[in-house]
Amino acid sequence: MELLPLVWTNLMRNKLRTILTTLSVFVALFLFVLLHGITDTLTASTQVASERRLVTRNKISLVFPLPMSQYEKIKAVPGVSAVSWSNWFGGQDPVDSRGFFAQFAVDAKTYFPLYASDIEIAQASPAPAGTPVPPGVDPKLAAFMNQRDACVVGEKLLLKRGWKLGQTIHLNGTIYPGSWPYVIRAVYRPKIKALDAETMFFHWDYLYEKSNRQAQVGIFIFSLADPSQAATIGKRVDAMFENSSNATHTETERAFQAGFVSMFGNIPFVIQVIGLAVAFSIFLVAAVTMMMAIRERTNEFAVLKTLGFGDGSVFLMVLAEAGAITLTGGLAGSLLAKFLLERTGLMVPGFSTMIVRWDTVLLGIGVAVLMGAFSGLLPAWQASRLKIVDALRKVG
Repeated sequence: MELLPLVWTNLMRNKLRTILTTLSVFVALFLFVLLHGITDTLTASTQVASERRLVTRNKISLVFPLPMSQYEKIKAVPGVSAVSWSNWFGGQDPVDSRGFFAQFAVDAKTYFPLYASDIEIAQASPAPAGTPVPPGVDPKLAAFMNQRDACVVGEKLLLKRGWKLGQTIHLNGTIYPGSWPYVIRAVYRPKIKALDAETMFFHWDYLYEKSNRQAQVGIFIFSLADPSQAATIGKRVDAMFENSSNATHTETERAFQAGFVSMFGNIPFVIQVIGLAVAFSIFLVAAVTMMMAIRERTNEFAVLKTLGFGDGSVFLMVLAEAGAITLTGGLAGSLLAKFLLERTGLMVPGFSTMIVRWDTVLLGIGVAVLMGAFSGLLPAWQASRLKIVDALRKVG
């Protein structure tokens, strides 16, 4: 414990240098954890997808639609407990054309029961008492279910856009041209943090009718009575349409979501490399700083050894100084990156709100510890190996 006051005194000897070095480590680890947060978000978006649900899309590409006639055939497959469908809309907000958010036309009476365990209705417009809703649909959605141009939006999307429940909004169609009005009748909140909260859902029937019956199905989603039969049932569904003009590809929802992540290619790897490069560059800065500090205090080490401090004590003292700088900066940078990202609600476009896992934070702190150890190792070894006579001679 007698070394701690000396460590503190030495760190405060040149306050500006200590502060700047700590800030350098802070920025490096903040960026390191921030960049890793992107890969954490992409990974989490696949892990929250269900293995109990399968997704059927066009075998050629997701951009090609499927005919509605396939619905009844899929529904009749043994082991399939419920089927729904959705279609990407691709509209733009005329107020903010660059502000991307996803919009899906869904068969509401079958779609929302499929995801009842994943989302909850946080707000909803009131409906007249006794207004019917289909079986399995949350009664809060009564107003939405009974209005053709109604929509359900994510809680974060509502706040981000400054919308209000009951407000009429307009989107400019891209795939389906024209101005499309919608009335916000409900707001959903994900029960799982990694799920997207910035998506809009509306009635597929509305899209079908307003597009002059041009809309088709983008994907079919269906749940299974026994998830262990996913591979078998998926092959059975694809076999039914194998020789048709609309051949299908069926996979678990998790695999389907992972396909979107794979579109990023090697970007997650590049991000990790950049994070490590930033950390390594700051490691070099910290090492040079410690070398300079030790060289300036050669005479003091001679005095300490004269007073009875052994080589091991000097070694630990210098190493502790390096560790204190890097650990302080790394701890602050890693924790701030996590809380700042998750509190501000930033999101990876097309995916969920960004998250930073605790193991990523611990990795950042671990990198800071290694930076302190390796940046202080050589200076500590040199200081411990100094001979009193040689050190005093250099002073003179």
